[in-house]
Amino acid sequence: MKFTLKYKQINEEREIPDENYSIKDLLDDLELSAQTIVSKQNGELVIEDTVIEDGDEIQLVQIIYGG
Repeated sequence: MKFTLKYKQINEEREIPDENYSIKDLLDDLELSAQTIVSKQNGELVIEDTVIEDGDEIQLVQIIYGG
């Protein structure tokens, strides 16, 4: 089972390691903080507890803070 990851210059297919692999697990694997990333699954905003399914497109968008 695979999904597509899009993040900055990354656009690749990745294996889903287990059936309950979530956005949070992906962020942990990439050493990214959920507080600075917005996650989309197939174009829809999702929370970090969302489970990644076979064929999903996961897009991670870096939040920019400023003042």
